[in-house]
Amino acid sequence: MKTRYQRLRLILGDQLNAGHSWYQNVDCDTLYIIAELHQETDYVRHHVQKICAFFSAMEHFANGLRQLDFDVVHLTLDDTVRFNDLPDLLRHYCEQYQIQEFQYQLPDEYRLRRQLADFSRSLAIRYRAVSTEHFFIDDAQLSQHFESGKRHQMEAFYRKMRRRFNVLMQGDEPEGGLWNYDKDNRNKLKPDDLKTVPEPCMFANDVSDILTRLTRHQVQTLGEAQDRLLWPVNSQQSLELLEHFCRFCLPNFGTFQDAMTDKLDPFGEDKQWSLFHSRLSFSLNSKMLSPQEVIDRVVQCYQLNQAQISLSQVEGFVRQILGWREFIRGIYWANMPQYASLNTLQASRTLPDWFWTGKTQMRCLHHAISQSLLFAYAHHIQRLMITGNFCLIAGIDPNQVDAWYLGIYVDAIEWVELPNTRGMSQFADGGIVGSKAYAASGNYVNKMSDYCGDCHYEVREIDTDNACPLNALYWHFMSSNIDKFSANPRTRMVYANWQKKTAEQQTSILEKADQLLRRIDEV
Repeated sequence: MKTRYQRLRLILGDQLNAGHSWYQNVDCDTLYIIAELHQETDYVRHHVQKICAFFSAMEHFANGLRQLDFDVVHLTLDDTVRFNDLPDLLRHYCEQYQIQEFQYQLPDEYRLRRQLADFSRSLAIRYRAVSTEHFFIDDAQLSQHFESGKRHQMEAFYRKMRRRFNVLMQGDEPEGGLWNYDKDNRNKLKPDDLKTVPEPCMFANDVSDILTRLTRHQVQTLGEAQDRLLWPVNSQQSLELLEHFCRFCLPNFGTFQDAMTDKLDPFGEDKQWSLFHSRLSFSLNSKMLSPQEVIDRVVQCYQLNQAQISLSQVEGFVRQILGWREFIRGIYWANMPQYASLNTLQASRTLPDWFWTGKTQMRCLHHAISQSLLFAYAHHIQRLMITGNFCLIAGIDPNQVDAWYLGIYVDAIEWVELPNTRGMSQFADGGIVGSKAYAASGNYVNKMSDYCGDCHYEVREIDTDNACPLNALYWHFMSSNIDKFSANPRTRMVYANWQKKTAEQQTSILEKADQLLRRIDEV
């Protein structure tokens, strides 16, 4: 490695895009730097597997660049502990290698984008920020689709994206005649269906050195550590995971994408804990995979195997990537930084202690949280309608909810976590993301899962001693927010049903909810 370079390029841990134009040609005057940082391990308490996955992927990416003859400095926590933060580190290496120009890809998180912009402006040398070349909609185009504080419709956005990028289209019309097959994607897993759930594709990446390093630097984490990490840490493994999804999961993905079960033992012979979900979000959010290649491959598999893969399966998946993922990113950048402090419902209750242990008698929450602690993973309905729903109807402080979600999931980066949690899940944004609060009683859980059958609580009871806590909490939440939701056409029927209850019934339900909220750590 040389002692002097003209250019320094920074690679962040979620910018592992080997197809970026930076890497089309080797330039001997350019030095690349990728670094493990305490500022990134400590801004929230992360799942230990999340940190291991990012750190291992960063190391693999650095080694891959070196094999292609790029000059790369890969720094571990041992190397970076002496620096106060990322700007301090960058300033040191700019001076050490007599750098004339600093370049970086635009971060996807507001805090990092602001930090690097402030740092760049402080430099006496040239600097340049470039696109990550990852998303369908580039940063410069976001303002054409999203306005700050305005409610946007995901369905309308999704249709524009389908037309613009010609995905599942026949001319100007959607293939099959319908834009959305969501009504076909709400099936519960029946006992016979459980036999068709495939074993998940998992890896065995050695992260023992990273775990030792985290211990040595006293990094505070949550969740279960694994010396052999199951998550992909390079593009080859990510593509293998994509192929597994296309072959084994896609044929039933749409049908059961909202289903939940605790009847599959993650430690059993089949280990079928991820159902028909792709688990590609970590690979996508770290940019080891591009959304374009994922959609292209999924659509290709559908076109070649229409006898086994129906349009509704593929459309449901495409909607998540081309629609929801791009939509959520647009909401984030249109509304930051104010979005991170929104709390329309004035929720302020403390997150229960059992969110960190899974030790609750509510079977749905016990399973979703325990799985999250074990694998740093839960699928979107578990996040929205189990943990998220509880936090919503219990009035948990959205700052605490955000921190938990941002820390516990391997794929959680603020641009995607914040609008999903504070917006879609907690309605703290007042409806910018969703047109209604996604509040539910135990009836929804019973409809979409088998959790309720073996639960300590009775899902059909509301205000009895053994009643499902979700029921009274749901009615308490709806009653407390009647001024905000009663005019909404999507919740008008709920309030009509509430008014049909006698005054005595309403009082009993609300008293039950108050009792539950007073002992929320004990449910």
